[in-house]
Amino acid sequence: MPNPQRKPYKGIGMEGRMAGWYAKNTGKDLSPFRGLAARISERVPEAGAILEVAPGPGYLAVELARLGRYRVIGLDVSHSFVEIAAENARKAGVQAEFRVGDAAAMPFADGMFDFVVCRAAFKNFSAPVDALREMRRVLKPGGEALVIDMHRDVTNEEIDSAVRAMPLSAFDRLITKATFKYMLRPRAYTLDAFRAMAAEAGFSGCTIETDSIGFEATLQKA
Repeated sequence: MPNPQRKPYKGIGMEGRMAGWYAKNTGKDLSPFRGLAARISERVPEAGAILEVAPGPGYLAVELARLGRYRVIGLDVSHSFVEIAAENARKAGVQAEFRVGDAAAMPFADGMFDFVVCRAAFKNFSAPVDALREMRRVLKPGGEALVIDMHRDVTNEEIDSAVRAMPLSAFDRLITKATFKYMLRPRAYTLDAFRAMAAEAGFSGCTIETDSIGFEATLQKA
């Protein structure tokens, strides 16, 4: 199992053309982002502050900003994604702020956010426990973090089935399957490993739900 304390980044370098390719393909179907935004909005007080860690092209942050008077901020290590996300927010006519930064050393004050969400990025963090500690630090007491990602025990058949459901061309489907199987799955964590990291980071509770390819972990700060 990868060292949960620190590991070298070996994911796709999400800058320039690669960031543009990812944004184009994930933007073909926005319904998952809208559905997730609606679920999150039920758990955040009106005018609350929401942080998305590693928002990528910003589709979820934009959908959250559409739903209420939230303060929505995204923090991403990729300069290209920050630019793309800011442009997507501008085109949508919503207020959402995006900054370049490290998930393991966030440029935010303690207790600044009501809710933190991280979708499809946690497995790539070089210092996962530090990132979880930072999520907890920037949450207000009683706040929640939601981490959504792939789990390590997913099979090739489950990956194939999930990718078939995506609105992708034959070429992009092939690339996406290979990315899941040979780049992302080896970096993912078992559910027990994630629970151990959440406890080490100081969260008072960790509730995990799974589907065929991924998991959702809700983390509570006392």
